[in-house]
Amino acid sequence: MSVRHHDRTQTLTTDHHVERDLCGEDLTDWDLTTVVFDHCELRNADLSGVRTAGATFRACDLAGADLSASLHEGTAFVNCRFEGARLSTARFLGCKLTGSDLTGAILMATEIEGGDWSYVNLRGADLTKQRLVGVKLANADLDGADLTDADLTGADLTSAGLHHATLKGAVLSDARLDGVALAGAHLEGVVLDLAGAVRLAESLGAVVR
Repeated sequence: MSVRHHDRTQTLTTDHHVERDLCGEDLTDWDLTTVVFDHCELRNADLSGVRTAGATFRACDLAGADLSASLHEGTAFVNCRFEGARLSTARFLGCKLTGSDLTGAILMATEIEGGDWSYVNLRGADLTKQRLVGVKLANADLDGADLTDADLTGADLTSAGLHHATLKGAVLSDARLDGVALAGAHLEGVVLDLAGAVRLAESLGAVVR
């Protein structure tokens, strides 16, 4: 079944697409509720304004795709490739992006509310002032990322890579920091709770008793 855009707010309910080539397709304003895309090619596809709910994208290639102003609720993007994708003003509410590669993705004004972003590649990402409250970022690659003034209250950063990341003014209260080498990040003005301060001291070689 073709998914080319013809009429606004079309629906692909409960469809399961395997290894579909949708590169460059215009899917603007399609309702992709509960749709499954498995190993599909969506490079440079236009998904701006798209709404997904309970959908699954498994090992899909979305490099260069436009997802600006899209809305995703409880959707899973597992092991997907978003290199160079435009995610500005997109909303991810309770979504799962485990293992996905967001290298070079545009994240300006992207809204992330909860969800599981474990093992994502956000190396060098601009996450300035991003609100990541309670987001699971365990084992995420945040090396070189700019998290200036980001709110990571209650986030799970277990074993996340933060080498050369900028955390100036970031809030890390109640964040899980086990296995994080905070000493390798830029921490001017970072807000830590007692447990976080202990974790920082330990990463600097101190013995806390």
